[in-house]
Amino acid sequence: MFQSYWTERLSFLDVHYHVNPDSYLRRYNALGAGKKYKNLGGGVVLKSHLGSSVTSASIAQEEGYPVFGSIVLNDIAGGIDIKLVQQSLCQYNFIHSGRLIVHLPTITPHKHQSVLVRHLANEKISRYALKPISVTDENGRLISAVCSLLEFAQSEDIVISTGHANRREVELLIETSDKLGGIKLMLNQPANPITGMSASDLLALGKHEWLFIEQTSLTVLLGYQSLEDLFEVLTYGHQVVFSSDLGQTTQIDPEQWRSQSQQQFKDIKLKKERIKELTLLNPLNMLAPKNPASR
Repeated sequence: MFQSYWTERLSFLDVHYHVNPDSYLRRYNALGAGKKYKNLGGGVVLKSHLGSSVTSASIAQEEGYPVFGSIVLNDIAGGIDIKLVQQSLCQYNFIHSGRLIVHLPTITPHKHQSVLVRHLANEKISRYALKPISVTDENGRLISAVCSLLEFAQSEDIVISTGHANRREVELLIETSDKLGGIKLMLNQPANPITGMSASDLLALGKHEWLFIEQTSLTVLLGYQSLEDLFEVLTYGHQVVFSSDLGQTTQIDPEQWRSQSQQQFKDIKLKKERIKELTLLNPLNMLAPKNPASR
């Protein structure tokens, strides 16, 4: 089974780490990141704003590294199109791969000036890779492509991530997923300035086995979220998934992140069982396939 297999092999799973190739220069490629995480006793899910990272993940797995893939449905990758997800599923070729995280667009019309210092990977990025896509139409309703993707998620081994949606769009995605049923939905770093959901907002969502709430170290490192707000979600939130959202050349390395996180957990006196939930069991539960024996 997927969960038991990885529980025996990993002490944590970071579901949000950026590697090359990407829109911006990153510290490592899939193999470099995989080596770092393996040495720490953990696993990592790769993310690229340019689209799919499943081929890189599969190659890293062949080399013995605990690396998983995802896809971001930005315009440069082809947009919000089920065919792209199907292609990634076809390329996700290693045993115990679990569900594929499918991120809705991260290049969106919502205006936000990031304080993050980063550099475009090459001159083609600004020409081709920064066209925004919205998940809603001019009337504020989810576009048909998003609705079709959610319906597709009812029967396939994928997790829908809210990407860089604003708060109203996130609420629509939660509402629609709840109505449809059979979907696993992850709120992608909802403390970010575009979404702007606080601990009280997230706790008010209640307890749903299909809804996962990501909390990232980067939002705190950039000053977008207070430590107090993060700690409240980590302590009381349901189905919380703790990740890094790192990989930037100007941010801390996986070793520093792991050490810093462990100290933060100690500072707020989280029990070992809760830490394991946040860092391993909840991520694995989110990625667990419908038929555990199949993946």
